[in-house]
Amino acid sequence: MAAQERPAHATPSAPDGKPQGLGAPPAPDGKGQGQGLVRSLTHRQTTMIGLGSALGTGLFLGSGSAIGAAGPGVIISYAIGAALVAVIAVLLGEMSAAHPVQGSFGAIAHKYLGPWAGFVTRWMYWFSAVVVIGTEVVAAALYIRWWWPGIPMGVAILAVAVLVLAVNIINVKSFGTTEFWLSTIKVTALCAFILCAAFLVFFGLPDTEVTGFVHLTDDGGFVPHGAKSIWIAMSVVMFAYAGFEVVAIASAEAVDPQRTIRTAMRQLAWRLSVFYVLAITLVMALIPWKRLASGDGSVEASPFVRVFTDIGVPAAATLTNLVVLIAAVSAANAHLYGASRLLHSLGDDGLAPAPLARLTGRGVPAAALAASTLGIAVAALLAFYDVGGIFSILMSIALFAVLLVWLLILASYVAFRRHRDAHPEEFTGFSVPGGPKLAVVAGAGVLAVAATAIEVPDMRQAAGVGLAFTAVLLVGYTAVAWRRKGAGTGAGR
Repeated sequence: MAAQERPAHATPSAPDGKPQGLGAPPAPDGKGQGQGLVRSLTHRQTTMIGLGSALGTGLFLGSGSAIGAAGPGVIISYAIGAALVAVIAVLLGEMSAAHPVQGSFGAIAHKYLGPWAGFVTRWMYWFSAVVVIGTEVVAAALYIRWWWPGIPMGVAILAVAVLVLAVNIINVKSFGTTEFWLSTIKVTALCAFILCAAFLVFFGLPDTEVTGFVHLTDDGGFVPHGAKSIWIAMSVVMFAYAGFEVVAIASAEAVDPQRTIRTAMRQLAWRLSVFYVLAITLVMALIPWKRLASGDGSVEASPFVRVFTDIGVPAAATLTNLVVLIAAVSAANAHLYGASRLLHSLGDDGLAPAPLARLTGRGVPAAALAASTLGIAVAALLAFYDVGGIFSILMSIALFAVLLVWLLILASYVAFRRHRDAHPEEFTGFSVPGGPKLAVVAGAGVLAVAATAIEVPDMRQAAGVGLAFTAVLLVGYTAVAWRRKGAGTGAGR
């Protein structure tokens, strides 16, 4: 079978050479799934998919809430977040390059931490991705209503939902091509925005004075709410970076997974740092931070759109709104892909209803795709009943869930490196110097972000939902384990 068509089911065996415990991913022969997932994503497509999932609502819309929390000091929050995510991305890249398998970091957690970890990691990530999908679709609907306020929120949400589902249902090659171009448009536009904003900051226009960086300090100072606000803002900022994990998930359908993962994760780390930190700095240099802040937590317009609106360039504001609309659709598209693939792997391992494991003739997990649109349905329902603060509520729940996933990824990495260092002959590819120590530092950073629940009401609510869902998952895993033990299936498939 050609490399680009071989099944993407193969998961490495446990350290003792046998599938490890409950729900072990299927063997390399891919029995039970026909041709399986198809390796057709190119290197460029996979890299852009990562940017597509990370450059979305968190930067273009959610930044207003973060600015309100910390003022100009939010720049430090974004810089810290960039460093934290860079570490997690590179460590995940090392693991994924060694094991480019269906189920990605969930299958790796199963192998190195135990079956329970694989079960919880994949279900938790699916849960967070589903919420993110709903969040991105809500954001896209807000952007549409910026042009046509009379359109009902539910109708706008439905239109975006149909679009992203249609792109994903055709085949993975269609998804990869679409996401590549959507991501290319928004990355190009963001670069153009940064150049234009920098020109206004340093040179101005004939009828617009040079702003310089006075707005960063002229209204209460650089950190108007105190140093503590930088930490509190992390509860919003980290959501902006969530989504880079889709690159690891896509490795199971990449033509050259080792090369793709190695370079894509590194590129994501520095690109996200530059885009987020530089863009936020320039936005706040142009517009006083209090006018960018969302105030009550309800975000009605992107700070990026307001930059051009406030300086009197309506045509540019319209163009910017189009770009951020594309960004939201692209992010929803990428997260739907990631959620459906992990849900499909759970079904294939017998850890979710069997129909979720089925693939269409084109290798698309249609049932898993349909189930992963649950977040869109919830978002539409909340919009229909006009529930206030939809965006901030969904964003906080998604962030807390993904923080738990990141902790499990980092724990998996420590166990992975312990095994890799003991058996170097089993592995090829790159290895991150001082990786285990970096994982511990990153884990402390993730816990610090989760601790914002002490101060932030939305995060407290999200923590309650997230921890309750984790408890449900552990009970569900126990039930599945007992059922399998009683049926005599024992450890694995």
